[in-house]
Amino acid sequence: MANKIGDQLELTVERIVPNGFGIGFVEGLTVFTPLTAPGDRARVRLTQLKKRIAFAEVVEVLEPSPLRVEPPCRYFGVCGGCDFQQLTYEAQLEAKVGIVRDCLKRIAQIDWADEIPIIGSPHEYGYRSRAQWHADPRTKTLGYLKRNSHEIVDIKTCLILAPELDTELQRVREAIPWENFWDDKSRIEAAAGDDGRVSIYSPELNEPVTEIVSSAAGERFSYSAQAFFQGNRHMVDKLVDAALSGTTGRTALDLYSGVGLFALPLARRFANVVAVEENAFAVAFAEKNAAEAEVKNIRFESTSVKKYLQTAHIDGLDLVLLDPPRSGPERETIRKIAQIRPREISYVSCEPSILARDLKELTGRGYSIKSITVLDLFPQTHHVETVVRLAAA
Repeated sequence: MANKIGDQLELTVERIVPNGFGIGFVEGLTVFTPLTAPGDRARVRLTQLKKRIAFAEVVEVLEPSPLRVEPPCRYFGVCGGCDFQQLTYEAQLEAKVGIVRDCLKRIAQIDWADEIPIIGSPHEYGYRSRAQWHADPRTKTLGYLKRNSHEIVDIKTCLILAPELDTELQRVREAIPWENFWDDKSRIEAAAGDDGRVSIYSPELNEPVTEIVSSAAGERFSYSAQAFFQGNRHMVDKLVDAALSGTTGRTALDLYSGVGLFALPLARRFANVVAVEENAFAVAFAEKNAAEAEVKNIRFESTSVKKYLQTAHIDGLDLVLLDPPRSGPERETIRKIAQIRPREISYVSCEPSILARDLKELTGRGYSIKSITVLDLFPQTHHVETVVRLAAA
């Protein structure tokens, strides 16, 4: 009899694959199940079915894997934020390297034979200094989205938030002016600097947006909740080092440059730096950060990367660094970078499937991969940061 949605099956989880799913094989089906651990023997219920591919949810863990631990968060399994709390931290790191390798091989046809080192976070919880909270005035709930849903889980405390940001979440919960919130999809951006201050922003809030400060890579960065800055304060130095170590030359191009996290260190290594960013708040902070650092060899371009590359005439580039959002750069952006032909490319990515897509394009256009480094900026989740260094053949 053919399987159908709702059927329960018993399977063994073989490994963790992209999107954090455990993969198992049973009755001719390839089954993807979230919130599992490699080696789990589990009873699962089919939730989606297409030919021989199925998605499922755990009904019962019959024999737990030695890699499984008890998740400490009361919202685990309901909240869509964390999906790796059931794994030991060592298993999380191993799974993330496996996810990157899987994407490289399956999407880019790159079977990377060398080691892929992973740099773990010194803090597995209480690390996150950036968050986005969802607010629903109809139900007066504030928190994160439920797994596979647009419904909001009312979060009273979050274990992965930096302590001062968790305190701010609780303050906002008590003080939120619900009468100002009309849209059930309202969001509040929040960020904490390492100066102890917190910045929050939402069009519905009447509070001023506080400027905060973080130090990284020997530089000082001012920003706010309206401008992006990396969310794991303990890993920023390691990220900059992985992306820029050993680079030097005359001209560097920093794409999606934000508040200058890479642009300022680049300016210490290159004679000229062009930084391209379309968020006006981020550009204003980047210019301020450069001025306060007395860095004068950066030219800031307040426009989208796509528009800039359509009209830019740059010859003799030594390095292009790109750190796009999770959605990735447009395909024509990658093609344009290859056409400009920089001597080196440093690609910082938080989405391995998009990274693999773009590496396929770049390696097909004459670039070779020199190194791949994985950094765990997002403990307790399947998300992973990767830095790939490439050189022109």
